[in-house]
Amino acid sequence: MSAVAANTPLFIGSGIYRGSSYGPGHPLRVARVSTVIDLCGAMGWLAGRYRASPRAKPEALHLWHTPDYIAALLSAEARGFATDTDRRQYHLGTLSNPVYREVFRRPATGAGGTMLAAELLRDGGVIYVPGGGTHHGLPDRANGFCYLNDIVLGMKVLRQNGARRIAYVDIDAHHCDGVEAGFAGDPDTLLISVHEAGRWPFTGAASAGNCINIPVPRGFNDTEMRAVLGRAILPSVVGFKPDAVVLQCGADALEEDPLARLGLSNNAHVEVVRALLGLAPRFLVLGGGGYNPWSVGRCWSRVWAELAGEFVPDHLPAPAEAVLRALDWGGGCRPRPAERMFTTLIDPPREGPIRPEVTDAIGRAT
Repeated sequence: MSAVAANTPLFIGSGIYRGSSYGPGHPLRVARVSTVIDLCGAMGWLAGRYRASPRAKPEALHLWHTPDYIAALLSAEARGFATDTDRRQYHLGTLSNPVYREVFRRPATGAGGTMLAAELLRDGGVIYVPGGGTHHGLPDRANGFCYLNDIVLGMKVLRQNGARRIAYVDIDAHHCDGVEAGFAGDPDTLLISVHEAGRWPFTGAASAGNCINIPVPRGFNDTEMRAVLGRAILPSVVGFKPDAVVLQCGADALEEDPLARLGLSNNAHVEVVRALLGLAPRFLVLGGGGYNPWSVGRCWSRVWAELAGEFVPDHLPAPAEAVLRALDWGGGCRPRPAERMFTTLIDPPREGPIRPEVTDAIGRAT
């Protein structure tokens, strides 16, 4: 398998996300990765740079996940429902982790994309896998909407392909408990997580060893993220001298997200991407959380534009605008978004004061 040229950013996606849903009552009933593919396609940003994700084989997933758990996940998909053992032992068939039609195939495709990216980056480059970023998955059970942990798997494959020192940065609203379970205490891995304080999974309250945790307060704004980036993230990553940087850019930290209470604009995500780009020969960028289909699609499309060096216009052309206007919540009573969410990818800045809680969190992490 040939490595991607270092100067050719690559987007890895899949059609499995189109029409695939965790069910009508679940936050992941909304279109996300398919929206990013459609938006970027409508903008002409994918030509010659798109690659279909393979589905990881069960044996490949044993690199971190236990064989009995993978077998249970396969069986649950085949039968279409969870057994009592599935619920008790593997956390399958719960409200958070329901059994749905593609309950193995969809996460295995996300994992396959991230693992492929890690192989293709052996000689360097930039790869984007918006279907990746499932940072809660544990080796022997589902956790927090995540059936597999493509990040841990991908980082292990990066290491197999020559990246000894890996810096992982996570700006999702939720702490990356699964990734920390995979690499806590590993001196060749740096883990940095910026997440909402006091929110599920209620981990990541303090830094320890190679884990730099930065819990931030509700309303966390663009100015505060810039301070965290400049005072904590960048000095730590630069000082670590990584062979690869992995960024999980969950969009649930955006102000419009229904499952968190942070206040970022998508400009903050772009600033983080821009700052980390070039700090290591390998840069792997993943999706993650995000439960407002408009804010996720717009943010992750801007992330790809930044990685691919594409110009983002102030006003979208009609085909891209049509993609956003066709979205809905997939049920429920939530209102349609503001008109600007249909016509531009660029959020208005959400600046504000740097509050003492943020300054303190930075101080504890550095």
